[in-house]
Amino acid sequence: MPRRPRTSTSGLIFHVVNRAAKRAPLFESAGDYDAFEHVLAEAIARDNVDLFAYCLMPNHWHLLLSPGTDGALSRFMHWLTTTHARRWQTVRGLDGQGAVYQGRFRSIPVSSDEHFLWVGRYVERNALRAGLVKDAKDWPWSSLARRLLDSSTSWLTEWPVSRPEDWTLHVNRPQTDAEVQAFKDSMAKGEPFGESEWKRATMVRMGLLPRQPRGQPRKEGPTVLKK
Repeated sequence: MPRRPRTSTSGLIFHVVNRAAKRAPLFESAGDYDAFEHVLAEAIARDNVDLFAYCLMPNHWHLLLSPGTDGALSRFMHWLTTTHARRWQTVRGLDGQGAVYQGRFRSIPVSSDEHFLWVGRYVERNALRAGLVKDAKDWPWSSLARRLLDSSTSWLTEWPVSRPEDWTLHVNRPQTDAEVQAFKDSMAKGEPFGESEWKRATMVRMGLLPRQPRGQPRKEGPTVLKK
């Protein structure tokens, strides 16, 4: 099935994820993680994209970002993944020997309210949720650790929603299985993550839904999100 066109994405916030082909290791050493961060910083410098949060995991990564112009998201992600894959293969002497990534990245828009905070927390606690560390801030290859190490990191953008003062403690608190599953369901369906009215308006804006006929009531109830 062909991908549906995204007609207007500028200014929207997206959660983006991509995985290694066959779930193989993507990062096997500190040097591998550092190399990806360098490519990520280069990609941000090349294109009109704001990066709010990220977390690099052994066989995948998460980004929370916003393209400044229509088309910037696809350009940014294409350059990021192809450049990283090419360098990854060159270092290992595997030029042209199969795909590094499983395919095209997956992404969904996220509303700039408590849903943004929820997704930021989800992204930055990935290593903790996977049992790689006992405290989320101890995973070096994430925006949480990066901000604590150097708050002036030029390739991270200030958030559109204020973080709680106890943000690190907040990140370390578990998110419920139901919350996580609801978010994963949105990712699987490619649906925006936010309240129902915003969700529909965003899908219309992106060309994923027809415009609502005048006078026709909406049937979808509000999104329930625990803080």
